Amino acid sequence: MKTHLCLLLLAAGISAAPRLSSVAELLTLLQQMRELMTKDTQNMRIETPDNIDDMNCVSTIFEGTRQLKTNPAMKKFSVFFQTFERLKQSLSPSLAKKEKCDTERKDATIFIEKLMTFIRKASKNAR
Repeated sequence: MKTHLCLLLLAAGISAAPRLSSVAELLTLLQQMRELMTKDTQNMRIETPDNIDDMNCVSTIFEGTRQLKTNPAMKKFSVFFQTFERLKQSLSPSLAKKEKCDTERKDATIFIEKLMTFIRKASKNAR
């Protein structure tokens, strides 16, 4: 139940973004980010949840998104990161208890793919 509530909040945060009119637009931005990171020679590695459906891993997703934002190539995706920052603030009370989340340091492109899956599932649960 708590997982569904957070996924609904995520979808609400995504749909409330003033400059992102739809989940599809957000996913398009993520796809562009993924393509850019595929060409990245720095081989950035981000702590990535093994199970994207695990409610305990939401904070890990936000932390990985923060790490991704530090990459200089991500500057042109500022709208995406602003949306996620607002979302993080709205979920903070739900994330107060930090439970165990199984993770592994993976390539940034894999993290972005998991993030896309997370957003797709959140948007489906909000319908």
